[in-house]
Amino acid sequence: MTTCGRAQSIFLLLLCLFHDSRQTCPSVCMCISDTVSCSSSGLVRLPSSLPSFSVTLDVSHNHLSWLGPSSLNKMPRLENLWMAHNQISTLSHGAFQNVSGLRYLDLSSNKLNVVEQHYFQGLWRLEELRLFNNKITQVEAGTLNGLSSLKKVYFSFNQITHFPFFSIRDHSHPFLAMLDLSSNRMTRLPWEDVKALPGLVQRGLYLHNNSLICDCSMYSVFWHWSLRGYDSVRDFTDEHTCNIYGDPRASIRFFSQNRFFLNCSVEKSFLQPVTVLLSNLLVLDGDRVRLDCQTSLTGADLEFTWLSPKKDFITLTSINDTLISMFSNGTLEINKISVNDSGLYLCTAVDVKQALNATREVNVTVLLPAAESFNTGYTTLLGCIVTLTVILIYLFLTPCRCSYCKQPIATYNHSNLSAVFFSSTRDQSKPEHFKHVAFMEPMMSEEGTEWTTNT
Repeated sequence: MTTCGRAQSIFLLLLCLFHDSRQTCPSVCMCISDTVSCSSSGLVRLPSSLPSFSVTLDVSHNHLSWLGPSSLNKMPRLENLWMAHNQISTLSHGAFQNVSGLRYLDLSSNKLNVVEQHYFQGLWRLEELRLFNNKITQVEAGTLNGLSSLKKVYFSFNQITHFPFFSIRDHSHPFLAMLDLSSNRMTRLPWEDVKALPGLVQRGLYLHNNSLICDCSMYSVFWHWSLRGYDSVRDFTDEHTCNIYGDPRASIRFFSQNRFFLNCSVEKSFLQPVTVLLSNLLVLDGDRVRLDCQTSLTGADLEFTWLSPKKDFITLTSINDTLISMFSNGTLEINKISVNDSGLYLCTAVDVKQALNATREVNVTVLLPAAESFNTGYTTLLGCIVTLTVILIYLFLTPCRCSYCKQPIATYNHSNLSAVFFSSTRDQSKPEHFKHVAFMEPMMSEEGTEWTTNT
């Protein structure tokens, strides 16, 4: 073969390879390096020919309704699959059987109803799974089995009523740090399974905006997380609500309205669980009151500190008030309590040797004596009657002896009187224009606004 013939053959071969490489990228997609983007292309199914060297495939914002068993078989290097904002309602068996290296999978904003056990089988390298904003009502028990590299899972904005918490353990999910189950329809949770979750999972477990029923077990778990400063509680404090007796119309924000749980026993210890009793105390103004600091901690080496409603710390060495006394067992005595002393008193007992602490909360309400209230009201009423009598005597019994006062008094100019009245009212109300008027705002219920499952 001549040199010219060899050159021609090489040119034809390169031309064929270039032609084949162009054919592997569908016309509705854009292929750059190892990334294929077919987003917003009006697809109703995956293209039949996709580059086998692809690492990232984006088919979001299309009209895909399902994922077949052989849809991704020719893409063994795939690591990132974005399928958000489609119409996918089901995944067939073996949909991901040839893409075991998948690390990020986004199926958010679709129409999945049940997350079946076989959906993600074989994805042992998967790190992030996004399933938020679907129509999921059930997550089967073995759904996350085998996903040992999982770090983040998003199930928020669905209709989930139960979740298999028992399937998540240290040995099965050692890297899982976020499990988002917020904005679902869970009413009661298996709190023993929740408390048995690995510490990393508990720290990243989001449960706000559900339909939880208020009970002591629920409050104990969330109080425990709040005590440790978990972001899931701290960042969504107002979104943590529960329904009293299961009635959605009686929803409370239990971190700010925690009086409902005053009779609950909760665990409050940074190192080991310690039972703490909550109590209420009603006293009269002027009474001598003793507040005990009885916790489950016992021993002679305990140190006590009280925090008053005014945020003042009270210890044995800091007392300089003759009306307040504190004993070695932690009891706080207020010799003559007043209405201004009402509020929540918090006592902390510390066992230095065992590195344990426990707290006791006492909510004190100081009432005025009934007799004093009656006497005050009676005195005010009597004063009003005497004043009214004097006015009537002055108007009707005082004679008019002067000739001037018998003349008709000039009538008031109504317009002038109105001008004076309204001008004074207007001057006083100028600052009011910038006040927040609550009833002018859209009314919102305690449960929060409705959310939709499709956005």
